[in-house]
Amino acid sequence: MIAGCAALWGCYSTSALPPELQSQVDQTVAFTQLLQAPDQSRGRVVIFGGEVLSAKRLKDGTRIEVLQLPLGDRQIPIPDRTASEGRFLAIQKEFLDPAKLPRGTRVTVVGEVTGSMTLPLDESQYTYPVLDVKNLMVWPDMDRAYRGSAYPRPYWGYPYGSPYGGRWGPWGPSPYNPYWW
Repeated sequence: MIAGCAALWGCYSTSALPPELQSQVDQTVAFTQLLQAPDQSRGRVVIFGGEVLSAKRLKDGTRIEVLQLPLGDRQIPIPDRTASEGRFLAIQKEFLDPAKLPRGTRVTVVGEVTGSMTLPLDESQYTYPVLDVKNLMVWPDMDRAYRGSAYPRPYWGYPYGSPYGGRWGPWGPSPYNPYWW
């Protein structure tokens, strides 16, 4: 019985790339290549990930601004923002509530390159590559998930956190903990 459950668990995996899209994705398109010349990749299906910077409901869909991050294991974006090579826009044609994609949410997007869009970014203009979403995978924030649990987060050392995961001490939250947030 236990061996059967272990074998079944080993077969289970969550992937951002559904089997029906695997043959369509062009893995040769690098993000820097897309950023420099989005029109040359028009019509290609690509997979990129990152962190949501904003999500805005439009008349005919939802526009998601994503800070690109390299993909790691199982196409999950790595958490190191300094590894980013730029930004891109993902356009979801069906209704997608922007409240379900708050700033900082990590996502992996499988989408068709449709060109570029120039929008204001602070005091300048930024040209974003645009992807028409074919599959959007939203990854849970494990850091937030641990905050409400009895299990502490891994210790990252001073000044990044306490061995008990921020504000949580060995007996629960403590206002005397210097990492109270």
